[in-house]
Order: sequence, then C-alpha cells, then structure tokens
Amino acid sequence: MSLARRLIAAGFSDLDKGERFLAAPELEGLDQDRLFAGLQLAASPDTALQSLVRLIEKHPALRELAAADPDASEPMYRVLGASEALGEFLIRHPEHLEAFHVRASPEPMQADPAALRGVLLQSVGADPRAVRPVAASTGNDAYAALRTAYRRGVVDLAVKDLCAADPLDFLPSVGAELADLAGAAIEAALAVSRAEAVEQYGSGDVADVGLAVIGMGKCGARELNYISDVDVIYVVDPGALDGAKANTIGTALASGISRAISSVAREPGLWEVDANLRPEGKSGPLVRTLASHQTYYARWAESWEFQALLKARTIAGDADLGRRYEEAVAPLIWSSASRDGFVESVQAMRRRVTEHIPAAEEQRQIKLGRGGLRDVEFTVQLLQLVHGKADETLRRRDTTSAIAALSAGGYIGRSDAAAFDNAYRYLRLLEHRIQLFQLRRTHLMPVAEPALRSLAKAVLGPFSNERPHPDALLSTWQKTKRSVRELHERIFYRPLLNTAAKLSSEDARLTPEAAEGRLAALGYRDPKGAMRHIEALTAGVSRRAALQRQLLPILLDWLAEGVDADAGLLAFRRVSEALGTTHWYLGMLRDSNAAAERLCHMLSNSRLIADLLEVSPESVAWLGQDKDLAPVGFDAQWQEITSKMSRHADPESAMRLIRLIRRREILRIAIADSAGLLDQDQVGRALADTDRAAVLGALRVAEGIVSANGPLKTTVLVVAMGRQGGREIGYGSDADVMYVHRALPGFSPEEAQEQATRIVNKVSTLLTQPLKPAIMAERVLQMDADLRPEGKNGAMVRSLDSFAEYYRRWSLIWEAQALLRARPMAGNDDLAKDFLELIDPIRYPESVAETDVREIRRIKARVESERLPRGADPARHLKLGRGGLSDVEWLVQLLQLQHAGSHPELRTTSTLEALDAAARSGLLARDDAGLLAAAWRLASRIRSANVIWSGKASDLLPSSRRDLEAVARWCGYEPGQAAALEEDYLRVSRRARAVFERVFYGQ
Repeated sequence: MSLARRLIAAGFSDLDKGERFLAAPELEGLDQDRLFAGLQLAASPDTALQSLVRLIEKHPALRELAAADPDASEPMYRVLGASEALGEFLIRHPEHLEAFHVRASPEPMQADPAALRGVLLQSVGADPRAVRPVAASTGNDAYAALRTAYRRGVVDLAVKDLCAADPLDFLPSVGAELADLAGAAIEAALAVSRAEAVEQYGSGDVADVGLAVIGMGKCGARELNYISDVDVIYVVDPGALDGAKANTIGTALASGISRAISSVAREPGLWEVDANLRPEGKSGPLVRTLASHQTYYARWAESWEFQALLKARTIAGDADLGRRYEEAVAPLIWSSASRDGFVESVQAMRRRVTEHIPAAEEQRQIKLGRGGLRDVEFTVQLLQLVHGKADETLRRRDTTSAIAALSAGGYIGRSDAAAFDNAYRYLRLLEHRIQLFQLRRTHLMPVAEPALRSLAKAVLGPFSNERPHPDALLSTWQKTKRSVRELHERIFYRPLLNTAAKLSSEDARLTPEAAEGRLAALGYRDPKGAMRHIEALTAGVSRRAALQRQLLPILLDWLAEGVDADAGLLAFRRVSEALGTTHWYLGMLRDSNAAAERLCHMLSNSRLIADLLEVSPESVAWLGQDKDLAPVGFDAQWQEITSKMSRHADPESAMRLIRLIRRREILRIAIADSAGLLDQDQVGRALADTDRAAVLGALRVAEGIVSANGPLKTTVLVVAMGRQGGREIGYGSDADVMYVHRALPGFSPEEAQEQATRIVNKVSTLLTQPLKPAIMAERVLQMDADLRPEGKNGAMVRSLDSFAEYYRRWSLIWEAQALLRARPMAGNDDLAKDFLELIDPIRYPESVAETDVREIRRIKARVESERLPRGADPARHLKLGRGGLSDVEWLVQLLQLQHAGSHPELRTTSTLEALDAAARSGLLARDDAGLLAAAWRLASRIRSANVIWSGKASDLLPSSRRDLEAVARWCGYEPGQAAALEEDYLRVSRRARAVFERVFYGQ
C-alpha cells in the first residue's frame, strides 16, 4: 500500500504535511506498522503526529513508547490526537510525559477529591493537613507550579476520558473530576494568597481570617467543562478581628486567588474566577460575612439569585464556614417557587435559552438556542424548584442525578427521562471534545471539515474503528436538538395531561398539588382553573380528546410564553369546543406548527383577538395561510355588502350582516398585525377601509328606511375628519365625521334638510344600536360629529350652500384647521368633489394672519390645561401629554395652514405624509421631522396595543408592569423589555415636546 493510501486509511486530512512529518529525523527507524497502529487511534492523526515529533525532539526517550504495542501507546496517541493544547503543555513540561505510562482502562475510576487537593497544595509547598494551609512559595513561581500541577491533572483525566469504553457513561465523572480539580486549584491559590497577604497584614491576622469559597454553576454542581469560568461566592469569617479589617484581609485573599489562577505569567492562566453571582453582583463587596449574606438574601435578593444557589457547594477554604453557608441558603432555594417574582424569573430563564446569540452563531450553538444544553438545564432546574420544596429527593446539584431523581419520583416518565439524559450527555460530550482540542472556551460546532472529521471520531468510544463522515455527525447533532425540544414539552406537560385526563398510564402522573405547582411556575395564575380546562380538553376516549392530549404539551408551552396564559388557555378551550370535531381545526393544529404557535400567542397576548375568535372560531382557519390574512380592500368589502343587501331587504338583517363583516375584517387585520404581516401604516389604512365600507352600507340602509314612505329628497355625504380622515386610525378609534347634503331637484331646502337630518341620525343609530340577537364582541363604531361648524351647538347636517355661507361669514381658524384632515368617506361622488372644491381654499389659504396663529397657540394651550384628565400624568398621556399625538398633529397642521397654499405637497390628510413633505420642503429640519414621526408612531402603536391587550381603549402608557409588558410585546419589543418601551416612550416624547415648543411656539 502506498504511503498516501496509508495516510488516508489512518484518517489524515493533510497528506502532504503528514508525509513531511513522517519523514522527520525524530521518527527515523521507528516501526511504521506500530506507528500507524497508534495514529489510527487518534481523533486527529495529523495533530497527534505533529505533537509526537515535537515531543520526541524535546524528549527522545518517548520514541520507545511511540513504537510500542498499541495497548501501551494508546493513552499517548488518543490524548495527542484529541488535544493540541495538552500536547503544547507537555512540550513545555516533558517531565509530565510519565502520564502516558499507564494502561488504558475501559472503566476508569474517578480521582479522589482529597488526593487532588493534596497534589495541588503540595505543588505550592502547602501542608494539606493544615486547617488553613499557607504556601511556601509566592508570586510567579507559585503560580507556575500551581498551573502546571493542574494541567497535569487534566492530562491524567483526559487519558481516562478518551480511553473509557463508553464516553457517555463516563461523562458525569469527567465533569465531577474537573470540578474537583478546579476546587483543588482554588485551594492552592488560596494558600498562595495567604502567604502573599502575610507580607502585608502579618501572619497572626491572616491566620485569624477564615474564607470559604462557594462554587456556583457547573463547578458547584460538579459538572464542569474542560475550560470554563469558575463562578464563586466568597464568605469571610472575621474570627477575633474587627469586621472592617477582616473584610480587608478577606478581599485581599479573594483577589489573590484570581491572581494566582489567571494573571499573566510564564505558565498561561487557567480560567477566570468569576464572582459576579455574589450579592449585588459587581457593585457589591467581594467578600461578606455569613450574617451579611443572610441579611441580603432575606431583604433584597431577587428570585433568580435563589435559583442560582441551587448549585452552591463549598469547593475550597474553610469547610465548616462553607457548610454553615449551605445550610443557611438551602431553605431559601426550595421556597423560591412560592416567592413573588418567581414566574417572571422563570420566564427570564427561558429567554436566556435563546437570547444574545449572534446571527452568525445561531446554527452552530451547542449550549444556547432551542434544543441546546441550556434548554435541558432550564427544564430540569425548573422541575426541581417546583417540586423540590415538598420532595427532598430532588435536591441534587448536577443535571444527570436530578433527571434520575425526577424519574424515580414520578415527575418524568421513565422513557422520557432516559432519552433526556442521553441527549444531555451527548451534547456535553460534544462540548467537551470541542473544548479539549485547544482548551478554549467555546460552545460552537466547528465548520472546517478536518475539525468535524476529528470531532466525529472523538465522540466515539475506543472500541469503534469507524471514522464517520462529518454529515453523519451533524445529522446526529440536529436530531438530538430536535429531541431535546420535543422532550422538554413531553417532560413538562405530559404528566399534567395524564393527571388531568385520569389515564391509567405506567408513565408519570402527578398529584393535583404537584400539577398545580408546575403550572404556576410556568405563569398560570389560576392553576386549579388551568387544570379544569386541560381536563375538559383531554378527558375521554374520543379522537378529539386523544389528539388534544397529543397536541397540548407544546400548546401549553406556547400559551405560557404569553402575558396571560390563563386567559389564553380558556380562550383555546372555548375555540376548541366551538369548533368541536371540525376536521380541519385539529388537523391544522397538528400539521401546522406555525399556525398553532400563532394561535397560542394571540390568545394569551390579546383579549381583543381572543374575544373575537371565541365568537368567530371559523376564522382560525386563516392562520394556516398568510394569503387569507391579507386585508380585504374597500371595493371588495363594498361588493360583498351590496350583494348581501340585495338579498336582505330588511334593514335590521342588512345591518347585522354589515356589522358582522366589519367585525370579521377587524379580526383579520388584528391577526395579520399580530403575525407581523402588516406595518403600522397598512393597519391604519385597512381599518379605515373597513369603517368606510360599514358607514357607506349604513348610509344606504338609512336612505332606504327614510325613503320607504316617499322619494329621496336629498343626497348625503359623510366626510371623515381627524385620524379617520387621515386613514391613520387604530383599533380603538371612533369615526370623527361631518355630514353634508344637497337637495335633489324639485324639493325645497327645508324638505331636504329635514330628510337629511333623519338620514344622518339613522346612520349613527344603525351602527351602534343593540341588535337581537346581539353581535358578540363587536367594537361598535361611534360616529362623532363634534367637528362640524359651531361644534355641538351647530346643526348635525348642513347643505353644501350652508357650508359655503358659514365658511364665508363666520368660520374660525380652528375650523379651517379641522378641515385639513377632511376626506369624503361615504355618499355621492359629485357632492364629494364639490365639497372638496369648497373647502380647499379655506384649509390651504394663501396666507395666515398672525392673529390666527396666536389663536391656534392659545387654543392648544387651553386644550392642554383643560382637557387632560384630572390626575393624569402628562408624561404618560399618549394623546394630550407632553410630546404626544396632539403636539405632533397641531404642529403639522400649523405648518400646513401657513404653507400649503404655496407648497402643494403639504396638501394631504395624513400627518406622517405632511411631516415628510414639510421636511422635503425645508420647512422643518429632517432630524426634527424624524423625531416627531417616531414619537407619533410609538404613541399610536401603544394606543392600539392597549385595545389589543385589554379590549378597552386607553390613552395612557400603562403603569402596571403586566399591562406594560403586554403592550411592549405588541409594539415589537422582546419579552421582558417592558421597561425599555417605557424608557423609549418617555425619552422620545420628551424630545418631541422640545421640538414642538421650539417650532410651534417659536421658542
């Protein structure tokens, strides 16, 4: 066989480099068969060969082991082929090559923690038997000795890990031994730190101060990675010293630990010692007494801090002090599930599964993201916290033991627990092998093919001679990630369903109390009610019940991600009951994840959508196809209304159908908005089209009623005003309107006026009066004609000639301002054209007198002082508050009055279009226009979100955290970012107010 073919068969990636290294003088005369037999054992034979040549150069005696029988050389080849970093370490310290002179064991034993502690302490000349060991050496010599001893321990462990018959079975022992090694290193670092502190504080005082190092996270749980930050908390015992001096010395000791472990020295640092989980985090003192810790946890700690303590374990220092600390915090951990803020903390834990993942890394993450390690850890820790208060068998720090305990206690089904445990071990094994290669902290799957080939080999046990293709590795990894997501849902919810449905199952079932505790932890505020809904959905042996049992695990999870999981579950039950056995409904939920997730999120985040879906459950079918959620335009709606009116001559029947169409289209728009299919401008236009179709339908019905006993004597036009005129309405908007009429030939002005009055009164009544049976969940369209000439004191409807006379003789500047947003909405097209010709010179004058400008400013100031509700915070009122909608609209309208006569581009009923035109015309600075537009858009979005969330209109930025969270999500903020919305609105509105005052008042 040629050399090239031998290299390929052995698994080499770079044949040229392999040939060059094989020809190195250091390997001259070695038995090639033995050499290749050893290299074939290596995950990366390329790396193993290169490290071997460099090691023999430093330590020629290694030639003997390189050419030995594979039974003897296996540890060396496996370590050198799996870890370039450990090869570099041994090149620096060839005296530790003796680590390879061991027989590989398929079932290795874990090192004794006490023995590891002794080795590390002796490396710095400290006595392991001393109560508070002090090193004989300090400074760089001590740091190098400590780090070298630690890395030798890692080499010994790597030999056992890489030669173990079943890497998955041995994995928990690897994590435990790495944590023990880290604890031993910190113990030795503390001994060095004591020796260094003696030089400054004296041996007596330093000896008097006790320091316990509490391991947190993976180190505390004894499931550490090959390379990871070690999270710690420091507890100090002042002994006979006063508190201030003891804290000073304790801080010096803690700082010295970090210096010994990770400062720059000739032997590279090990890892970071991270104390940020301490009380108050980076802002708090580095060390505290036990009493100070207890005070903090009793008075100020947040829920997540108790959950972090789940892993707390003494790893170094004063063992008795550490034990007392553990005993003090244990009750706090297991009562945390009943504390205020626990659910919010759980939701934050969920977000940490997927947040802060750079887009370039999202598909490569082993730790973060859906189906990653953190997903497993979240599920297990949450179940422990929920059920561990009552069941002490669940109080385990490490993940694999916790999974076993949850299974033994019946909280997880046996088969699910076994699959979850296996998936977790596999993901951790991937992480270990990736980190081991260069001893760098990473959680990313490599992309280079040689690295993937090596990893595919490295995760196999020593009894496998395969070299899997990278595609096989990636396929297994992706399959494991999918399994973790599915298992999360099954593990968390399946026992709930077994309990609710009273199934006889050999799998997990929970007591009612345990089931309710689990639901409460997820965010269900009424767990008893939630269990009733689940029971109603899943009880029985029907196909529907069986399918609901299959679907509910993931649906309950999605509902729990919403702001109001209870309302969402109730709405889901009602929708499901309304649709009954409809074949398409359960099929859509089963076959379309996107539709099912969309439904759950809407039901738990929007009272408006939930209420509308409950009375229009057939609309759920739209969720399966985005094209069904496209807004229906005015022409199509009017065609449908005309068709229905032709078949239903009875006015009440016709109006029922018109109002049902409007309700249906509002729901369609809200769902499309929720799904991100429409932007804010499209929502406003779609809602305006829907209102326009309904108003036109009501006008035609009213005309039919009035003309039933005689001819029509006049034509009526409904003119939209305000935001309705600008087609910028939200879900809670009324219809500001004016009514215009013109007598038909042959009828007197008095006859026409009397009939027009009856028609417009009937239009408003038809749109708002209760019907029998009632139209459930309808958002009634209120017609508001207060912007008509003379306001509430004026006639409800005027003839076109009357409008002309009024505007010629008595019109005030505020009425010209109101006309800026006038747009024909429903009625006679010729009358609409004539009305616009009448009002255009009034609303777009050639010039505006200074007295009129002063009057507008006076009215605006009066509106602010008189119309703001009593007790309302001006900073939080979206319409009339500082920098709110009113400020932006009045400023824009003043610019239009002043300049639209000479700038036709300002002649628009849209606030945002007018803002943009003013900026393009140089009438407003672009930055100012952009700021005003941002403030207006955000205030409008919040107003709509208030209606979507609660079903009720509100002009206030919510103060309740829960309401603010729901509104923030609708406004596009990530879960948990309610405060960011609040800060953004207060900031942008404050800046918009400054622009308003400068431009509007000329300040």
